[in-house]
Amino acid sequence: MKRVSGILVMLALFGGLAFGQSKPVLDEVVAVVGNQIILKSELDYQVQLAAYQNKLNPDDPQLRQRILDAMIDDKLILAQAELDSVTVSDEEVGRQLDQRIQNLIAQVGSKEKVEKLYGMSISKIQNEFREDMRRQLMIEKEKENKFGDLKVSPLEVREFYNEYKDSLQEVPEQVTLSHIFIKPKPSKKAKEEAYSKAEALLDSLKHGASFSELAKKYSQDPGSAPDGGDLGWASRGQFVPEFEHAVYALKPGEISGIVRTQFGYHIIQLLKRRGDMVHARHILIKIPVLPSDDDSTVAFLDSLREAAMHGASFAVLAREYSEDKQTKDLGGDLGTVSVDQLEPSFRATVDTMKVGEISAPVKVTAGASYGYQIVYLRDRIPEHKVNLNEDYSRLEKMALSMKQDNAYQKWIAQLKKQVYWKILS
Repeated sequence: MKRVSGILVMLALFGGLAFGQSKPVLDEVVAVVGNQIILKSELDYQVQLAAYQNKLNPDDPQLRQRILDAMIDDKLILAQAELDSVTVSDEEVGRQLDQRIQNLIAQVGSKEKVEKLYGMSISKIQNEFREDMRRQLMIEKEKENKFGDLKVSPLEVREFYNEYKDSLQEVPEQVTLSHIFIKPKPSKKAKEEAYSKAEALLDSLKHGASFSELAKKYSQDPGSAPDGGDLGWASRGQFVPEFEHAVYALKPGEISGIVRTQFGYHIIQLLKRRGDMVHARHILIKIPVLPSDDDSTVAFLDSLREAAMHGASFAVLAREYSEDKQTKDLGGDLGTVSVDQLEPSFRATVDTMKVGEISAPVKVTAGASYGYQIVYLRDRIPEHKVNLNEDYSRLEKMALSMKQDNAYQKWIAQLKKQVYWKILS
């Protein structure tokens, strides 16, 4: 599809990350698309963000025109999606928001940093961007309906290769990898101590203590603790399942028992409810992971490495023990990737390995979360000129992308004839 639109998806939903400010109030309309408008502030905002994140000149008129064109395209597609009665469920919106926020956390380093940059809790960020996400998902669903079934034949791949082979860049060095990933688990003692703290707080609440004051003093959720644990208004799909089940089982004013989630132990109070929307607050007690827990994880991965080096199937071990949900059922297969796409620390590990080797346990960090992995280098493909034998799947993707782009441009041209649009300034 049109590449600038892909950039706008991320920026439109979480642009405040870069500048931490809202759009100005005084405004003018720069374009009209059907019954929708594009404001100058929105365009300025997107141009600044695209320039910031892609290290471009924000005063470049060509950049500004590309961004405006992409915004018009999106509104044309949204108008068509509404005509086609495309719908997106609250659950879909919630899942995508959660994923986008997890990506942000990984990008900036921690949940606390995201909340500080936005000046609001994660739940409030979700509420802020909920409708933007719904519109974006409608656009993506309309595109999928239109182009999802497009394919390229072997003949089309060969024709693409013959036409563009002289201008295609060389394929960088590639590696085929598998891994086993495990996160350190809190010890039984750490769980018991955290539970005892939560239990003591719950007992205090039962004897009349102020929920807000206890949350401010003891909750370990930095995004909500300063507000007395207040999570704002939320709907289904915004909380992890255990938390959601507990909060929707409460009546207004009622306080839950101790609820365990991936974040730790929660005590939840439901403040208000409007249909499927809930306004809750909580106290979070985290379960700490101690250095000894890390040591135990490393030792276990060492034992798996030894087993694989002495003949055990790496894939079988990965299916049984790896905690990477995306690759576990694939036997830990990470696929074939270009070395220049690997994270620096990951590449440093792979660069020292020979084909067939399994690395020692290596720490892997993603935002505030981390774990350890062992990496199996299954193959190494040197840098080379693109050819049909070694790079058919790569050429197939490139040919399909071009076919999709051509179809997309024709579709947009058609929509521009069907839907009123005009650039005003």
